[in-house]
Amino acid sequence: MNPNTRPMDQTRGLPAIWGRAILLGLLLASLALLATSDVFQALLRQLLDEAAPIISRHPFWGAVLFILLSALSAMLAFFSSALLLPVALHVWGKTACALLLWMGWMLGGITAYGIARFWGRPVIRRLTSSSLLNRYEDRLSRHTPFGLVLLFQLSVPSEIPGYVLGLARYGLRRYLLVLALAELPYAVGTVYLGASFLEQRPLVLLGLGVFGILFGAWALHVLRKRLGP
Repeated sequence: MNPNTRPMDQTRGLPAIWGRAILLGLLLASLALLATSDVFQALLRQLLDEAAPIISRHPFWGAVLFILLSALSAMLAFFSSALLLPVALHVWGKTACALLLWMGWMLGGITAYGIARFWGRPVIRRLTSSSLLNRYEDRLSRHTPFGLVLLFQLSVPSEIPGYVLGLARYGLRRYLLVLALAELPYAVGTVYLGASFLEQRPLVLLGLGVFGILFGAWALHVLRKRLGP
């Protein structure tokens, strides 16, 4: 490869990164508007009041269900547990909800890692984006430095790292540490983002959301520079 093409190739990803950031920003602005809508909040409260007694009668199985659905959201690009977050916050509060969400994402990451390590590419290509998988599969190995793997876990969609690192046969204990460190701040941030929405605090919602979007864009930009074109 001609070394003179490297700077151009590295900057080629910038429009995509900021395009993703703008899209997330528009979604965040929409959430802030809904947070200030008394009509929407009244409807949401009604739904929460109806759902909460069901979970309260079955607290153990409600927690198990939330963890399993959170795990699925960490494994499948088309699945999200975000719709359950308001109910979980309403029933369990911030601390318990963050812990359950973190446990679910941990379970999802471990499961994705195990599927990739023991069943390989023929199975996981049905579960996640082939283009993202191809982009990172050849650039990460079992010998990749811990810091770079942590950056990878922080910056790409959560369903990707477990599959990639499982295929690479990255050490399980190191992967568990990476997963725990990366997912905990996201779980806490997600819970406080959801709480600010329920509490109708749009400025807090926007502040947390903008910080998360900018951090994600920065982390992805640094990752692409580190991995090369």
